[in-house]
Amino acid sequence: MQTDNHAKRILLGISGGIAAYKAPMLVRNLRKMGADVVPVLTQNATRFVTETALQAVADNRPRTDLWDADAEAAMGHIELARWADALIIAPATANVIARLANGIADDLLTTLYLATTAPVFVAPAMNVKMWEHAATGRNLERLRDDGVTVLGPADGAQACGEFGPGRMIEPDEIAEKVTAAIGTPRVLDGTRVLITAGPTREFLDPVRFISNRSSGRQGFALAEAAHNAGAQVTLVAGPVHLPTPTGIERIDVVSAKQMKDAVTCRAPHADIFVSVAAVADYRPHTVHGQKLKKSQQRSTDFRVALKENEDIVGSIAGVKPRPFVVGFAAETESPLEHAREKRRRKCMDAIVVNDVSDPAIGFDSSDNAVTLIHAGGEVGLPKMRKGAIARRLVDEIAALYASAGRG
Repeated sequence: MQTDNHAKRILLGISGGIAAYKAPMLVRNLRKMGADVVPVLTQNATRFVTETALQAVADNRPRTDLWDADAEAAMGHIELARWADALIIAPATANVIARLANGIADDLLTTLYLATTAPVFVAPAMNVKMWEHAATGRNLERLRDDGVTVLGPADGAQACGEFGPGRMIEPDEIAEKVTAAIGTPRVLDGTRVLITAGPTREFLDPVRFISNRSSGRQGFALAEAAHNAGAQVTLVAGPVHLPTPTGIERIDVVSAKQMKDAVTCRAPHADIFVSVAAVADYRPHTVHGQKLKKSQQRSTDFRVALKENEDIVGSIAGVKPRPFVVGFAAETESPLEHAREKRRRKCMDAIVVNDVSDPAIGFDSSDNAVTLIHAGGEVGLPKMRKGAIARRLVDEIAALYASAGRG
């Protein structure tokens, strides 16, 4: 066992899913980030990945058996559980998730789960039908209630030939999320942060609505980063298909009015308000109770009268007392000039702007590149994963909040 006092000590639990073949890549990613990793395999996991391969990349002997006399003599399962700074289970099959949720300790991995007080992360990997089964949902909800962080899953093609949610997220993303969570300085400790994320929908009739391409990923990543930095986070989310980060209060809304109402009643209790959501600027003047038919449209040049929605970030920034206000701006031309003017006009403490005309960042992308603008200067963050952008922004926002005498 390595003894580097500065290395994060991670137990990597590997269960018997096809995604177990990615475990050596995950070990390598964790080690690149300075972690000391001990792999722990279930018996079924050894059908997909060998102990030899894992030992070669981990430089630590993998553990597979609760009754391994040599391993127990060197470091028993209780000591191993106490040694860890984090326990990751990736892949986490439906079976392992069910055993964890119900406190069943019938092998080394599940015993370590019950014995450790370190943060626990599970990365589900299973067939889409198994993922969508009510029993899996109940088990994951119980794990979340117990403080376990659920990473993913991702959508995509599966080994069984089906397509949908259930794929384990990629090893580099798991490593990034875990090391961020256990190594993040608590720069927002004791603060209350209110964040909006995702699009809004403004209905024309029960079927059609006006919206935009926002996925909500950047707002959700910022909420997770703020929570990891010690904040009490409330996330007001438009209609997105993203799991709620562990430890965060989520309020789901659909329209701009619903989002404004949710923010207005919570902003007086927040220390920091970050408006990441892409809120629709306009809504139909008339909302029809039934679906509009083509026969009702007397002209092929169909027109919809619109009226302006109330400005959420402007309304919060314009009252006193108010939280520290950070806005977001998605621009397609002259992004810095437009963001500077918007910050001044809406009396925001800071604004974050990105160029959504670049298909490599922003909407529908896992990456982003932004500039944070405030009264004292500007900070450019180059292209990186949205999770990394979020952590950098949290550090910058925390520093601005403290320098304003608010922290």
